[in-house]
Amino acid sequence: MDFISPPYLTQDNSVRRVMLQVLAALLPGIAVYLWLLGPVVLVQIGVATAAALLAEGLMLFARGKPLALFLGDGSAVVTAWLIALAFPPLAPWWLVAVGAAFAIVVAKQLYGGLGQNPFNPAMIAFAVCIVSFPALMSQWPAIDAGAGFGERLALILGQTPRLDALAGATPLDALKTALKLGEGQASVARITADRAVFGHVAGRGWEWLSLGYLVGGLWLGWRGVIGWRVPASFLAGLAAVSGALWLWQPAAFANPLFHLFSGGSMLGAFFIATDPVTGCATPRGKLIFGFSAGALACLIRVFGGYPDGVAFAVLLLNLCVPIIDLYTQPPIFGMKK
Repeated sequence: MDFISPPYLTQDNSVRRVMLQVLAALLPGIAVYLWLLGPVVLVQIGVATAAALLAEGLMLFARGKPLALFLGDGSAVVTAWLIALAFPPLAPWWLVAVGAAFAIVVAKQLYGGLGQNPFNPAMIAFAVCIVSFPALMSQWPAIDAGAGFGERLALILGQTPRLDALAGATPLDALKTALKLGEGQASVARITADRAVFGHVAGRGWEWLSLGYLVGGLWLGWRGVIGWRVPASFLAGLAAVSGALWLWQPAAFANPLFHLFSGGSMLGAFFIATDPVTGCATPRGKLIFGFSAGALACLIRVFGGYPDGVAFAVLLLNLCVPIIDLYTQPPIFGMKK
């Protein structure tokens, strides 16, 4: 009699396979980055990857773990790519390297390695660096700066002064600053119409970057790598809070589309908040986690001291995961509660 596989046996879905699919899903966003800024993006990705793998290798060696097994799972590379894409593209190379090393050593390996970390390592790196180096972490390139690859590379390597023509504020930061300073009869519509940094929906050029992340995230959902609950609820929370503020005072607050396609909204919704290790495990918990993170990210953007609140919102919700999972457990079979 031939052996027939039971129906509960599923297709192999190793960590390496999942990580490779996440890296593939990031490629549309990286392609848009290359179109906007050129090959310097690949330089930052290379620096972050090298620093992450080196830090992972040293920690694995110190802990007596097999290097080939854990270095080959791709988790360190995913963390490195997320850091490179979350950090300013023209940030000094050492800042990206420090962020990647900190994420691996402190936020991942000191907690026991992959699957043991309570906080998202890439967002820990972002939060630590933006608190420690706020000026460097707030300088993003202008799309129409006209600088070539050599000039931008020299800026990354620290061989030329950091010029405002090449590095400036993000659309989120520019809008918040203009509203606080009360420039003339300051209103969102007037500010976004008068400044070249803004496009038709959000930041000029960055709208397409968000669309690239959206395409990659939808592909991950179609492949079954991530579920729909966290990204959908994250975007819903972001849109709900920004929409309520916009309806209340449209002159003082940007519309939901601006928030959805600005900053790290799409990257956070599909690639950061969906981290299975640091997120909720229950179906209702995932909805609560995503919606709360999106809503909090909007509140930090609008009322906080940082231009984007995705990293801090995700980290704060990481703290709440145990209690959310505790109170959203589905009932045990045969019991009412």
